[in-house]
Amino acid sequence: MEQMLNVSSNPHVRARMTTAKIMQLVAIALLPAAIVGIYNFGFKALAILVVSTGSAVLAEWLYDHFMHKPNTIGDFSAVVTGLLIGMNMPAGIPLWIPALGSIFAIIVVKQLFGGLGQNFMNPALAARCFLMISFAGKMTDFSVSDSFKGAVDGVTGATPLAALRDHGFVAGSSVPIKNLLIGNIQGTIGETSVIAILIGAAILLCYKVISARIPLTYIGSFAVFVIIYMLASGKGFDVNYLFTHLFGGGLMLGAWFMATDYVTSPITVKGQYVYGVCLGVLTGIFRIFGASAEGVSYAIIFCNLLVPQIERFTRPVAFGKGGAKK
Repeated sequence: MEQMLNVSSNPHVRARMTTAKIMQLVAIALLPAAIVGIYNFGFKALAILVVSTGSAVLAEWLYDHFMHKPNTIGDFSAVVTGLLIGMNMPAGIPLWIPALGSIFAIIVVKQLFGGLGQNFMNPALAARCFLMISFAGKMTDFSVSDSFKGAVDGVTGATPLAALRDHGFVAGSSVPIKNLLIGNIQGTIGETSVIAILIGAAILLCYKVISARIPLTYIGSFAVFVIIYMLASGKGFDVNYLFTHLFGGGLMLGAWFMATDYVTSPITVKGQYVYGVCLGVLTGIFRIFGASAEGVSYAIIFCNLLVPQIERFTRPVAFGKGGAKK
């Protein structure tokens, strides 16, 4: 009987880049955006990042301890998860909420499904969606106290995406591109500065921690979706509207740091392109036609669930099976 073998990534490839090293590089790459968030929003932002990261590490250590499993906090995956959760929080949120999110991400999404490499969706984004559903008011409250060091007019109003949703294409609804680049806008702690996020992305690309296929396909397909929407709506092309959608909200942070998660993204090259297009289209649908001004988290979570099917239909053909028929 003829046997068909599935073609996948070679399991015997060896490299010096360990899981711990990869996670350390991701944590380092997140620091520029985290630092900008602390500068803009003050010491409360720092407290949120410390609490979310510490809670994630503690939750993982306690789970391993009481389940009599090897301690896994040394792989730094809990650090990355906690840091991402903190960076997805508004600066004025009570500290117990990011702590709860970190515990949910580590215990429910990660450990109960077998630990690192077994989770079916990104733990940090799953936690954010859980908190958005549970505490919608607090998760969308972006007001910042004047006592915070970085609280200025540019970061105390509505988010850029909320302004677009409220005012559409009218003049004044878009945020100056300079503010979007440097982070002088409202938003969650880690999503405001495109320059800081891209510095972190460059670190990941230079060390070959990630490929640019998924992020660029995601961002590009989303940009095409927005352009088609602008033209189809009869309002014409508006560059400020486009850049506010691209640089406002969590698109850049999600595209470079969460959509590229090894566990929850496709391993096939064609699958990564399909995955990126699905992300772009879903983000466009959720943002423009959905009830919320943001849509990145839900788009990535939904596409995480599609990954097994995407890999199934984009799996390379076994050698000798794709040639001409006899």
